[in-house]
Amino acid sequence: MNLDLSFYFAVFLRRIHYFIIITCLITAAAVAAAFLLPAVYSANSLLLVESSSIPGPLAAPTVQPAALEKLQTIENRLMTRTNLLDIAQKLKVFKDIEKMTPDDVVTAMRDHTKIKKSAGKGQATIMTIQFDGEAGPKVAAVVNEYVTLILKEDVELRTKSASDTLDFFEQEVKRLSGELDKMSARILDFQNSNSDALPNTLTYRLNQQQLLQNRLQTSEANIAQLTDQKARMIAIFNSTGQVNAPTTNQTPEAKQLDQLRIQLNTMLAVFTEDNPKVKLLRQQIAQLEEVVKAQLPPAPAGTTTSTNPAMSMLDVQLADIDTRLAQENKTRDQVMKELADLKDTIDRTPANQVALDALNRDYSNIQQQYNTAVNRQAQAAAGERIEVLSKGERITVIDAATVPDRPASPNRIAIVAGGFVAGSGLGILVIALLEFLNRSVRRPKDLINAFGITPIVTIPYMRTPSETTMRRSVFAVMMMLAVVGIPALIYSVHVFYQPLDIIMAKLAAKLGIRL
Repeated sequence: MNLDLSFYFAVFLRRIHYFIIITCLITAAAVAAAFLLPAVYSANSLLLVESSSIPGPLAAPTVQPAALEKLQTIENRLMTRTNLLDIAQKLKVFKDIEKMTPDDVVTAMRDHTKIKKSAGKGQATIMTIQFDGEAGPKVAAVVNEYVTLILKEDVELRTKSASDTLDFFEQEVKRLSGELDKMSARILDFQNSNSDALPNTLTYRLNQQQLLQNRLQTSEANIAQLTDQKARMIAIFNSTGQVNAPTTNQTPEAKQLDQLRIQLNTMLAVFTEDNPKVKLLRQQIAQLEEVVKAQLPPAPAGTTTSTNPAMSMLDVQLADIDTRLAQENKTRDQVMKELADLKDTIDRTPANQVALDALNRDYSNIQQQYNTAVNRQAQAAAGERIEVLSKGERITVIDAATVPDRPASPNRIAIVAGGFVAGSGLGILVIALLEFLNRSVRRPKDLINAFGITPIVTIPYMRTPSETTMRRSVFAVMMMLAVVGIPALIYSVHVFYQPLDIIMAKLAAKLGIRL
């Protein structure tokens, strides 16, 4: 495709007035906006989250939130409505702030504030605070107020959290100490109520039971021996008329009878009455008693028990034996009662063991919780001390905000240059559009394409001097309107209606653009 550049250049020259007018209009608007837009100053401050100056293994702080999470929390607390209104009213950040509503003030403060946070693995956590405004001292003061609030909030957050942690563990230690006292009292009451059946005295009571059983056997043997002795004395007295069998001139049967009785007493200390050996021995004794009784001489005539001295001696000895029997019976009954009581305590010991183990287990659990709470209380106290002395993780100012010596925006040269470039582009676009829409015959090639003939010569359109003058007059008027009228209109809007920066901010807000 061959382009006729000379033709298009001629078209451009013929329509150059559109290009000049449009370019001047846009450039004039850009110049007016560049000089009417207020200067915007920017101040910023750099904050760093420093790690704890005390190694964690030595004294771990109790406040250990993630650094980025801490910055987000502090940012949310900083940008509250109350803080922004206080700062704006205190520093008179905006012109005619008394005429602005609180919502407008808060919105403007948030729009002019920029907070950036950066963090990463193996990187420091940094926060940058920036504020834009019309006066350099004010923006620096606002940023410094922000920094002051952030540092104050950081200190309050750390110390309050550490203090709350310490208070919690102090209350926990106090509560568990009370639980330990209650459990100790319950264990003591249980031991006092079951002092006779405690597990730790079971061995002693079992030994006591064995001793009492031995005493009971001894007592029963003594009772059997005294009973047999009494019966034997009565039998001897009935057989011989004497209290004691004569030791001299005894028949062999009498001596054998004494030996068998002694043997019987010995066996009764070991065996019971139902033992076959005991029964056999008693039968032998009974037979010998009959033999010995038949060998005794008859008692003298005329003697009575009342006058028989042996009978009186028998009564004395029988009374002594009865007294000893009563004492032995009393001892046996007492031992049996003690055995019954001891058996009851021994039977209750397993249940007491289970109950006491449960109480001791609860006490051990509470004791373990108490020890853990005490250790954590000590850690919380150390952590609070660390935060009070600002030795833990904290936010520090790396670069404080200073008063800017020149405005950060607008870039007036860039606005003018952009307006000129935009105007030039729009002018060329308008000329191209007009040319595209124009379907008239303007060159020999169009005649050939339209009619199929080749002209010998073409004569261009010749304007008269009056047409040329009129054309130039219109062009001059439009140039004057573009150069003077557009800036004047923009200035009027800026002064009498609404400042250009506010109009641009509203327009950006509707378009979803953050300036």
